Amino acid sequence: MSSSTSNSEVSVKNSLDLLSKKWKIDPKVYDLHLGKRNDVVDTIVNVDGVLFHIPTLNDDSLYVLWNCLWPDCHNCCERQGRLPLTSDDIKIIAKKIGYDSKAEFVKHETRISSWEEQEAFGNVITTLTMLSLKRKSDEKEEDDGTPITCRFLNENGECRIHPEKPGVCWLYPFASWLESDKGRAIVHATFQLTGDCPGFYVSKSLDDMMPVLKEYSKKIYNYNMSISRTTRENYGFINFVDMRKETN
Repeated sequence: MSSSTSNSEVSVKNSLDLLSKKWKIDPKVYDLHLGKRNDVVDTIVNVDGVLFHIPTLNDDSLYVLWNCLWPDCHNCCERQGRLPLTSDDIKIIAKKIGYDSKAEFVKHETRISSWEEQEAFGNVITTLTMLSLKRKSDEKEEDDGTPITCRFLNENGECRIHPEKPGVCWLYPFASWLESDKGRAIVHATFQLTGDCPGFYVSKSLDDMMPVLKEYSKKIYNYNMSISRTTRENYGFINFVDMRKETN
């Protein structure tokens, strides 16, 4: 591995190559995942107060869009690196799987995860420490960030705790963050380009994606409000660094 190639790039490439064995991946989408496009611009689409950052391939005048391919695909359940929980998740899932006590649920079904995320354009770096739902009953610290099939995925590709699954599961493949502007909360969202999802495609128009953005905008907004409650209630710590502001 050359010094110019990061571990994350190698991980994404390995995931894409594995994905390509079953799914047809557009070469433009493949290159975008690996950072090989130098013509990517950020198209911002405001849908019900959520600012979606849509990757746009400027040289080709193409948007990179997404559509869920379930039930043919359930990679998001088979290759999640972790399942961070909001305080709302803890309350709902504890009850769903038979716990009367949140403390007992936290003790037996969760572990502490700490990690860093960078959104698709590299502008926002997020550092997080949260309780994560164990994806397997004996999950250990060294498993954090490693793709593991979720124990709640059944043989039909369905989630056994749906619709009470973690909020982060509802968001996939979007990543989101909250920004404060003069006391006003602004919610942003963009794609997670991990190489695990075959649902990305390119299009000349945003029209096909608008119903998806409409559907996800409420989920994303509500999730960010839940994240805010989680940090206030000391169930997690989140720090955002906007590199655009740091360099100005």
